Amino acid sequence: MLTRIIEFALTQRLAVIVTTLMLIGAGAVAFKQLPIDAFPDVSSTQVKVIIKAPGMTPEEVESRIVAPIEVELLGIPYKKILRSVSKYALTDITIDFEDGTDIYWARNQVAERISGVMKELPAGVSGGLAPITTPLGEMLMFTIEGGDLTPLERRSLLDWVIRPALRTLPGVADVNTLGGLVRSFEVMPDNAALQARGVSLEQLQKALEINNRNDGAGRLKDGEEVLLVRSEGAIRNLDDLRAIVVTSRDGQAVRVGDVATVRFGHLSRYGAVTKDGKGEAVEGLVLGLRGANAQTVVSGVKARLKEIAPSLPPGVKTEIFYDRGSLVERAIGTVSRALLEAIVLVVILLLLFLGNLRAAIVVAVTLPLAALFTFILMRLFGMSANLMSLGGLAIAIGMLVDAAVVVVENVVSHLAHDRSAKNIPHLHVIYRSVKEVVMPVASGVVIIIVVFLPLLTLQGLEGKLFIPVALTIIFALAGSLILSLTVIPVLASYLLKQGGHGDPWLVRKLTAVYMPALDWALKHGKLVAIGAATTLAMTVAVYPLIGKTFMPTMDEGDIIIGIEKLPSINLQNSFQLDLKIQRAIMEKVPEVKGVIARVGSDELGLDPMGFNQTDTFLVLKPRDQWRRPDKEWLTDELRKVLKDFPGVAHSFTQPIDMRVSEMVIGVRGDVAVKIFGPDLATLNQQAEKIETVLKAIKGSEDVYRVMNDGVQYLKIEIDRLAAGRMGLSVDEIGNTLRSQLEGQVLGMVLEGVRRTPVLLRGGDPVRDIPAVFADLRLTLPSGQSVPLASVANLKRVDGPVKIDRENSQRYAVVQTNVRGRDLVGFVEEAKLAVEKQAPSPTGYSLTWGGQFENQQRAAARLAIVVPVALGLIHLLLFATFGSMRQAWLVFANIPFALIGGVWALWISGEYLSVPASVGFIALLGIAVLNGVVMVSYFNQLREQGMALAEVVVEGARRRLRPVMMTASITAFGLVPLLFASGPGSEIQKPLAIVVIGGLLSSTLLTLIILPLLYRRFGVVGEGLK
Repeated sequence: MLTRIIEFALTQRLAVIVTTLMLIGAGAVAFKQLPIDAFPDVSSTQVKVIIKAPGMTPEEVESRIVAPIEVELLGIPYKKILRSVSKYALTDITIDFEDGTDIYWARNQVAERISGVMKELPAGVSGGLAPITTPLGEMLMFTIEGGDLTPLERRSLLDWVIRPALRTLPGVADVNTLGGLVRSFEVMPDNAALQARGVSLEQLQKALEINNRNDGAGRLKDGEEVLLVRSEGAIRNLDDLRAIVVTSRDGQAVRVGDVATVRFGHLSRYGAVTKDGKGEAVEGLVLGLRGANAQTVVSGVKARLKEIAPSLPPGVKTEIFYDRGSLVERAIGTVSRALLEAIVLVVILLLLFLGNLRAAIVVAVTLPLAALFTFILMRLFGMSANLMSLGGLAIAIGMLVDAAVVVVENVVSHLAHDRSAKNIPHLHVIYRSVKEVVMPVASGVVIIIVVFLPLLTLQGLEGKLFIPVALTIIFALAGSLILSLTVIPVLASYLLKQGGHGDPWLVRKLTAVYMPALDWALKHGKLVAIGAATTLAMTVAVYPLIGKTFMPTMDEGDIIIGIEKLPSINLQNSFQLDLKIQRAIMEKVPEVKGVIARVGSDELGLDPMGFNQTDTFLVLKPRDQWRRPDKEWLTDELRKVLKDFPGVAHSFTQPIDMRVSEMVIGVRGDVAVKIFGPDLATLNQQAEKIETVLKAIKGSEDVYRVMNDGVQYLKIEIDRLAAGRMGLSVDEIGNTLRSQLEGQVLGMVLEGVRRTPVLLRGGDPVRDIPAVFADLRLTLPSGQSVPLASVANLKRVDGPVKIDRENSQRYAVVQTNVRGRDLVGFVEEAKLAVEKQAPSPTGYSLTWGGQFENQQRAAARLAIVVPVALGLIHLLLFATFGSMRQAWLVFANIPFALIGGVWALWISGEYLSVPASVGFIALLGIAVLNGVVMVSYFNQLREQGMALAEVVVEGARRRLRPVMMTASITAFGLVPLLFASGPGSEIQKPLAIVVIGGLLSSTLLTLIILPLLYRRFGVVGEGLK
């Protein structure tokens, strides 16, 4: 069949050329249409439910909101994990589904169950499903700068001008707003005036609720016409609010203005944003839809911001400080540069080995054509051009020309050395040359493709990262094989002519070195065998010394410092401390150009932090302006600054890295120890013990546990009997207290498109001074009032900051990063230390998660994938040679290829990570290709009747050039990845190290040991076939 394809291509040359031109056009169109992103979409199918419950403590949120919702959600099909966090006034529930579950189906399932339970939740609770975004959806962040606007005016501008304009853009899921103050119509009851007039807070509340509405009454006949009747009673301004009548006493109306102060105020704040150590800021965060093209979204948002700039108040502008587009450009730039450098190196090597510019051009044509073929398939399979998929192409560059190299090299050899070629037609010489190598070439490339197929079974984060790599390599290799059997013979027929030129200088030199070495090896077979066995044994001894980790950390170029203060801190003091930290950083670390920090929760509740938690985003100067262009050095400099702030815990992360960690395991960090159990106090004690143990272990860095105790609670124990005697219910007392402190939103005032809430809330002294709050008086149904202390007992107690749950179990977490040693070794040591020094009490359990959890899952999957790949290789070798003996002969290449990979890893100091494992898998196929080419040529010479001793020497000499070419081109094609810098280069480096090291050892084996093995084992019995 393969020979038929070659025959067809050479007889229909014009058709092949036209098809090639069509391929170029289709490939160019596909490339333009490919979505571009920095990262493949690694998010799982995840649905978030955010419920806001103003005024509720974490324990109330857990028992009254989270528990009933979890009961409903636990039975959802395809659910993988259910996590929740209960905080003051907020809960964030996350449901992770199995990979491949449709997001819209998942959301529908969750929405159905939530709607069933919502009516059972306490009054005043609001919320539902979060926007359809992913943890990687944070596309762009900006602040509002300039002008003399107050935080309240800035926030209104963002909420009502900028946000609606951006939300209409394609690919934008929502715009999250942070910082500033949300404007409200504020009604502050005067408790003395209420008591004097005998008006209760409930009466005031009800009056505000029922006196703010426009309504339609229907149609009214007016002769032949009809009138539409509309009643108007909606509040338009502060005076309308003051004029509302609460009740009537002795014929006199008691208005809102008589018993309360009415003014413009703001809603309770759950968070704030500070900038550059100067003061408060207002931040907008654009969230991209799941599957949206990052580049398109970012450019669309930038264009819209430019469009609305003239309509902003004078001097006010938006300033972008994080933009996924720049990361995309840097990441794609890294890979594109490596691709171009690899192509240049490959072309130079082709010239050196073939010594013939035309032949080099014929082979080099494979590169752009195979790349275009790949882009077409990527478009058809809905893949994006990102760091990993284009990285796959960069890895494959050297392999892409393997098939074409063997084909063209054989054509050149025949045209140069075959005397009979002068007497037969030129096309027939080309056909004969290609036919001679078609079987080894096809089976070699198919073997490499088959080796990558098991990678498609990887799961979780590593699957989402490396399946695009495997697919692009498979697409590119399939393209190169098709091209080698069709386009390459056609181009060779046009460009390569008969000629008696000798071998190029490089090949002559290599032959001069190689032939004496082969002769020596053939004479000293035993010595060579002992040397090979010793090297193998040494490799087995070195392998356990290589550390194991999940994935090298990708340097995104940005730094986020997670800061945690004492749990009981208030918002004002928290952001004042943030400003001090920012000023210190900008003073002592000149590499930092700007700092934007957000404390507390955001508007949508996607990132529910407390007042004591801050994410500090650092805007860095370009690397060439740093004192030392090293990120680790910079983080150490920042650590020195943070040491001057006692009582402040810190951790370092990056925007995407942080979100991926939170998405996959619910926490940030390389290692996360989760302690499960029922009692919060015991969980906190256990977490504290484990934190102490981890800090003592070598390699731990930024050990950090969420401080979950120490929040001061003012506990109001209601005396039911006393309250009942006075005609007060527990509900009424709770409602009054909430109205005084948190405040209650009792309606909306429509001001054009703006909707401003009406807020009933106690005065500043009640909210700011505990003694004034304790003296609060409650109005009885009779109109009299009694102090709060007469119906309740007030006392201070400690309580939790938040309550984390996973699959309905409470847990605490301790996290740490690992530096200067491998992840697996660190965890093994830590496990032993924790078991010894901090054993778990009865009823409590531990799990080790974080990147370590990913590493364990990936290792388990690779333990299945690698043997499967080996089995498939052996099967294909047997199919190629029809001989078990010769299949084993070529298979012997594999351990020797692994030798180079293992030593290269050990010498370079890299760890055995998922990319390195993928490198080993690639090596299996590449190592076998050269063996197939050489053994099939030995067989060919045997069939021509040549003696075995001659076969080995002549075959090895004739195959030196193609073997050296394929090995060196593949290796040099990866060299640019070794020296690349920029986002993503860290992930591809271990892969390149393994393949280059492995190629060195496997080429040596193919050229020296394979002829020996063939002479000894290749031609016994069935080996003669």
